[in-house]
Amino acid sequence: MICCLNPDCPNPLNPNGKKFCQSCSTPLVSLLRNRFRVIRVLSDEGGFGRTYLSEDVDKLNERCVIKQLAPKFQGTWSQKKAMELFAEEAQRLQDLGEHPQIPTLLAYFEQDGCLYLVQQYINGENLLKELQQRKTYNPREIQAILLDLLPILKFIHDRQIIHRDIKPENIIRHKSDGRLSLIDFGSSKQFTARVQNKSGTSIGSHGYSPLEQIRDGKAFPASDLFGLGATCFHLLTGNSPFQLWMESGYAWVSNWRQYLRSPLNPELDFVMDKLLKKDIQERYQSADEVLRDLTPKQLLALPPAGKSSGKIPPTKASYLPKSYPLLRILILVSALILLFGFSESWYKYFRRIQTSLSSRLIQHHSPGQNDAVLSQSLKISFDKVSLANTLQGHENSVLSVAISPDGKTIASSGDDRKIKLWNLATGKLISSLNTYAQQVNTVVISPDGKILVSGGDDNNIKIWNLATGKQIRTLVGHSDSIHALAISLDSQTLVSGSDDNTIKIWDLATGEQIRTLTGHTFWVRSVAMNEDGAILASGSFDKTIKIWNLVKGYSIRTLEGNSQTVTTVAISPDGKTLASGSRDRTIKLWNLATGREIRTLTGHSNTVTTVAFSADGKILASGSRDRTIKLWNPATGEEIVTLAGHTNTVTSVTFSPDNKTLVSASEDNTIKIWRLSE
Repeated sequence: MICCLNPDCPNPLNPNGKKFCQSCSTPLVSLLRNRFRVIRVLSDEGGFGRTYLSEDVDKLNERCVIKQLAPKFQGTWSQKKAMELFAEEAQRLQDLGEHPQIPTLLAYFEQDGCLYLVQQYINGENLLKELQQRKTYNPREIQAILLDLLPILKFIHDRQIIHRDIKPENIIRHKSDGRLSLIDFGSSKQFTARVQNKSGTSIGSHGYSPLEQIRDGKAFPASDLFGLGATCFHLLTGNSPFQLWMESGYAWVSNWRQYLRSPLNPELDFVMDKLLKKDIQERYQSADEVLRDLTPKQLLALPPAGKSSGKIPPTKASYLPKSYPLLRILILVSALILLFGFSESWYKYFRRIQTSLSSRLIQHHSPGQNDAVLSQSLKISFDKVSLANTLQGHENSVLSVAISPDGKTIASSGDDRKIKLWNLATGKLISSLNTYAQQVNTVVISPDGKILVSGGDDNNIKIWNLATGKQIRTLVGHSDSIHALAISLDSQTLVSGSDDNTIKIWDLATGEQIRTLTGHTFWVRSVAMNEDGAILASGSFDKTIKIWNLVKGYSIRTLEGNSQTVTTVAISPDGKTLASGSRDRTIKLWNLATGREIRTLTGHSNTVTTVAFSADGKILASGSRDRTIKLWNPATGEEIVTLAGHTNTVTSVTFSPDNKTLVSASEDNTIKIWRLSE
């Protein structure tokens, strides 16, 4: 289809091959600037143009958003002001686009009398649409939203820019990892003394923009913070500040608590009240002030903002004890050998001592740059890593893959609402299970190879007979989407993690719910069990990992070393090491027994979305929004190889039982099969 670019066209979509629009007879443009293919209209800008969903043919048809400025009244003040704001928006995106939660500017140009601004496409829904689907948010979710958005405001305010239109429509939650992005910088303004002191044209949205901005045209960082508070009020109560403003102006701000369904905790109540102060002098003056009140005991840091710079957080300095008794003994033994000569018996004895001491030394040492010397035996390399097959059959993003214990079958699921079963050896589709009404986020196969379990956005878990593809039962209990599943080694216990912030334990044979684990304050997106099924690890968007006693159902400890949301966790086959991935672009390895961080692996340039250990525990695979897969040696932290082949976010990776095959899934709608040979 070809989309007509006339902003007044009532039916802009036309069949391919047409030269003129069938509705308005406007000449059709197949590619804007010979690069951008317009797919469909996203929104109408009220006579000044439209916003379109498009494809960038220079970037493998990657999705992008094109904003069009085509004012009807040429030469008027309105047209001049619109063009000025449009150019300013492009400049703001150019200045701010390095932040991973602000769209990147891709192009800005004029064609056929119109101005076009091309920016990164954020695959997700804005918070207003999200609110319409779920009605309200609870206080824990509001606090999480504040903690996600405040660093973005700090980032733009530090660069002397005020957004001036903070509201639910301008905040989009990424579909893949739940992070929030701030969009629409068309109203943003450079924060200068002139802006502070000069009254001007009112810009913003009534109800969300504070009195000083609506009445006087003045904008400050505190003005954006009012908009953030009004946004959270809307999400918390379901009451639109715009509607309240229509009824009584800003009177609602003084008695905002009367709209609450239940009282807030004192901390959030205080923050909300100070955000919504009508008098700017009584309001928070900076994002840092709000963050300090929300997280007084936490280290506050911006997420990595190197989208364009490519800077990667440095690996933590290796830990070495202050004294080195083992190393001293090793040196002493070497000296004795040199003193007394290299007889064969002495040499064999020395090698035994050296091997023993080196091994013990490595256990006390968190590997760093010198690991190649200390642990030669732990090095892993591949003679060949080859892409054996690419499976195409899902209509949209593939979100999860699993391999059967016999290594013969791949199960996959995606946002096309389907589960597919594939022959791993041939890549042929075996069957497709199409009973879901919404997207299927995760699939897992039981260790005995008999059962397939799936979870999705319909809040339910489905149990399937893997051999026949017939559904056995549906487990109902969660109140929000399910994104994480794990099955115990004996195939008797199922664990599920949900966006309702809970973890549920089920009897897989009967479908009976055993217990619910609570403690996370935001979405639970990953769970992993050790081999004996006694220990559970869970990763959450509340930036924590929790370790649970699965038998008795209590939390053993909470790991808080991540500066951003935890997207994925995995436990090594020997049950000693926990791996976690995060939006901070790092992978952390933890001692599962003690909760101590062993090391941090860096190398990905975007969110780490998935991690998996090989069956022998010698390799760790990670996938990322940077579209790559990396293989690591978990014993040393060494990066073995990077696999590039997917053209969009890698969503899931898993190893075959014989460690010779890696299977990956991606938002590019494909599954890839990689052969590993040492």
